Amino acid sequence: MLFRCAAVLLLAIGGSACRTSSPAPASKPSAAAASAAAAARAPERFGSPIDGARKAEPIATVLANPERYQGRPVVVEGRVRRACSRRGCWMELAEASDPKLPGCRVTFKDYGFFVPTDSAGASARVEAELELATLNPASVDHMESEGASFPNKNSDGSAREVRLIASGVELTR
Repeated sequence: MLFRCAAVLLLAIGGSACRTSSPAPASKPSAAAASAAAAARAPERFGSPIDGARKAEPIATVLANPERYQGRPVVVEGRVRRACSRRGCWMELAEASDPKLPGCRVTFKDYGFFVPTDSAGASARVEAELELATLNPASVDHMESEGASFPNKNSDGSAREVRLIASGVELTR
């Protein structure tokens, strides 16, 4: 029954369950297809526009010496390792998806915008202010329930974190 349904579906959309001839030669993509591909690579923008004149720092550089960037605007680039699975109210930025690499949580200024919940894996460019904070155990538990991880939690359940408070985000998938 499943095979017959698949064959009917293929025939209904102009396909064939069995191919008896060789495939048609590949053609050049149309201008519309090329434009659509370029649009697919264009970044999605959230929040305020990012200052294009400011040089972006790799997130690994910022995390290696966060005190240097504390309390001032910085533009960072990295990979979204994970994002809030409920509303997209935070994301974790690292140099790559590898959970062993250092990363930091990005929240959004005044909760004025969120990112898509499926942002993990996207390349990100973020304009933000860096903040060093100690989270209480209840906050750590709440964020872990949304998918965050804190590999260096304190014995009381609290955790120190480097946090970026973003005013603007660009995601490229």
